[in-house]
Amino acid sequence: MKVLKVIRSVAVWLMILLAACMMIFTIVSVSTFDRADRSLFGYKAFIVLSDSMSKTDFDAGDLVLVKEVDPITLQEGDIIAYTSQNPDNYGETVTHKIRKLTTDANGQPGFVTYGTTTDTDDATVVTYSYVLGKYQGHLPKVGSFFQFLKTTPGYIVCILIPFLILILMEGIRCIRLFRKYKAEQQAELQQQRDQIEAERAETQRMMQELLAMKAQMAQADGQANPRDEVPGEPEASTETEDMS
Repeated sequence: MKVLKVIRSVAVWLMILLAACMMIFTIVSVSTFDRADRSLFGYKAFIVLSDSMSKTDFDAGDLVLVKEVDPITLQEGDIIAYTSQNPDNYGETVTHKIRKLTTDANGQPGFVTYGTTTDTDDATVVTYSYVLGKYQGHLPKVGSFFQFLKTTPGYIVCILIPFLILILMEGIRCIRLFRKYKAEQQAELQQQRDQIEAERAETQRMMQELLAMKAQMAQADGQANPRDEVPGEPEASTETEDMS
């Protein structure tokens, strides 16, 4: 019985922990992931949308972490995240490797970037103002999980169902506690009834013993004073019998 209680307690706490982690992850991810204006502990997080760097560094669905740096310090071979100005994916966050330092048509300093999978240069020069940060590392498939979490099935599976299971388990526990309380209450009432019945039986027994003692005392008094003796009557004379 103790083992079952321990298992149930562990299961409940695991569900609470899972639900809490999912809730925290959802809040952090919604407020931080894929937000160029938000950072967490100095890092920005972006979901990789393509396999343009899968040959050497990370895959689509991974979560890349970048840290804001001064673009002047960037060198060839560094991986950077930037806001694309290419008409094909305008405004999207791209994480590519720097091939060389250059300037754009207006003479502004920037970088020629490329994806290592295709080894093709990006169409536009990335100037300093569009650089979001330098690549620091990645978390495999976390981005895919976050994208799934934002869908209705993801919300149901990762958040709603754990909370419903937790509520169900707590409901079952409350019902069991209520039944246990009612059973203890009934047992206490039955114990009180049994005690009253025992006291009643003891009282009847004592009454019977008392009546038996009274009967014995009355019988003893009857034997000490028999009713057939008449006090004061003279005994018959034996002399008359002798004379006759």
